[in-house]
Amino acid sequence: MGFYARYMDRWERKLATRDTNRVVRPFEWGTDWLARLEFPKCRQAGAFPAESLPDLARFVDEALADSGRFYAYETPREYLLKNGRLTFRSPVSSGYPENDTVHALWMPAARDGGRALVVLPQWNSGPDGHVGLGKLLNKFGISALRMTMAYHAERKPPETERADYHVSSNIGRTIHASRQSIIDLRACLDWLEGRGYKRLGVLGTSLGSCMAFIAAAHDTRVRVGIFNHVAMYFADVVWTGLSTRHIRDGFGNALSQVDLRHYWSVISPGSFLHRIEGRSMSSLLVWARHDSSFLPVYSRQVLEAFRQLQLPHEVISLPCGHYTTGQFPFNWMDGFAMCRFAARNL
Repeated sequence: MGFYARYMDRWERKLATRDTNRVVRPFEWGTDWLARLEFPKCRQAGAFPAESLPDLARFVDEALADSGRFYAYETPREYLLKNGRLTFRSPVSSGYPENDTVHALWMPAARDGGRALVVLPQWNSGPDGHVGLGKLLNKFGISALRMTMAYHAERKPPETERADYHVSSNIGRTIHASRQSIIDLRACLDWLEGRGYKRLGVLGTSLGSCMAFIAAAHDTRVRVGIFNHVAMYFADVVWTGLSTRHIRDGFGNALSQVDLRHYWSVISPGSFLHRIEGRSMSSLLVWARHDSSFLPVYSRQVLEAFRQLQLPHEVISLPCGHYTTGQFPFNWMDGFAMCRFAARNL
């Protein structure tokens, strides 16, 4: 490791350890969360009488085989826009009233030409996450709808300090929460389409990148996808990343990385690359060469898969890490690159 790499590693670790409220939660299969879903056949047959591996594996296999139905939903009947804030009831129920109300900040550009992006910030982002990016998009003539993901910020249940219920060592709840964020994003696209927007795209960072990709893969209205930090499989990031070390500790020796990769394949971008083959969707893949959360080996897998499948895309490689992407000058490099790509392709 050279001098610059060591310097970046120290900076990353310093930023990663600022938060002292990370909680190691006990491992749970969470099949009760999956039993609530009206999908798939195994649920209808009375699956999950106990928390057993065969039932969970079958659930995931059936969801992957019919992901269009797994990510299907009914468009919300009522949207409320007040003082620039859009709210609506999530099409997915979690049982937490705060979480089941979706919040999105509407930042319209003066002359957008019918172009709009739904923007998802990173994991554990606060209510101000990516507001600056939304305003920068406005300067490029693009309207932005910055959505709060499940269990974040305004949607956070009172007993939690972080967005632990979105990503945790509870397998089923993590699937349920991810599905909710993905469907909520698609409901945001419904609202934009209802306002006359035809040139639609998504932009997501870190966890938001994963959710945005899966939404785009299941929604042909998306013409541009900007994925800021990329990896093929949800489990690989959680298992090996610096920012999710406490979640890895929660799993203990209950299962392996390979096991978790299968269980969480239904919320992994790598499972749905085939759904964007043959489409004209343009993608921007952003990765960081010193990323300690989305390890470069996993980001390069995405780049190689896009090349092999000949999917329309561009690549930006940042000379920093995961946390340092949000620091000057890398935040400006990243932000301008994403905005320029959106302006050219949307």
